[in-house]
Amino acid sequence: MEEKKSVKSKFKRVCVFCGSSTGKRESYRDAALQLGQELVTRSLDLVYGGGSVGLMGLVSQEVHRGGGRVLGIIPKTLMSKEQITGETVGEVKAVADMHQRKAEMARHSDCFIALPGGYGTLEELLEVITWAQLGIHDKPVGLINVDGYYNYLLTFLDKAVDDGFINPPQRSIIISASTATDLFQKLEEYVPMHDGVVAKAKWEAEQVELNSHLQTEIAR
Repeated sequence: MEEKKSVKSKFKRVCVFCGSSTGKRESYRDAALQLGQELVTRSLDLVYGGGSVGLMGLVSQEVHRGGGRVLGIIPKTLMSKEQITGETVGEVKAVADMHQRKAEMARHSDCFIALPGGYGTLEELLEVITWAQLGIHDKPVGLINVDGYYNYLLTFLDKAVDDGFINPPQRSIIISASTATDLFQKLEEYVPMHDGVVAKAKWEAEQVELNSHLQTEIAR
């Protein structure tokens, strides 16, 4: 098989949300492996929730195997629970709790990508979308809509726009494509909204305070 040529990207680090299960379809596993290969091709670091189980394990192992940098961020309370986190590859960063985990994953990343997953994946995805809506960050958010997995979510968002709960321009915060290659092309072309400068500055100041608190907690 011919080796894929390196592709230049405007991003350096990508945060991936995905299931701790592989799901019932082989296409979900294939999509995770393809995303890992795409990250390697683009020389992008992976930021994720840690562990080696499910789709997140497949992505992280593929990036690590390809020579890419992997950063897993795990709450201290989960680090000893192998049935939840599995054995991580690459670098592991311990944080105080789940809230700090999400904040650290966002801080270390230039964009966000969601593969199929369950409650946790959906919660992480919707939170970073909300942060973008509030102007806390201006990083693109993408879905790999494998075999239409997220069709109902995208239909719900369109319904929310139609019924006046989401402003039409804010619908463009979330980008979707059926493959990692197509999604990255859209993410590279993403133009963020520029009305969140004050909120973003406040967010960054809060992160400095949170990081100081985190170091104190971990040292205990």
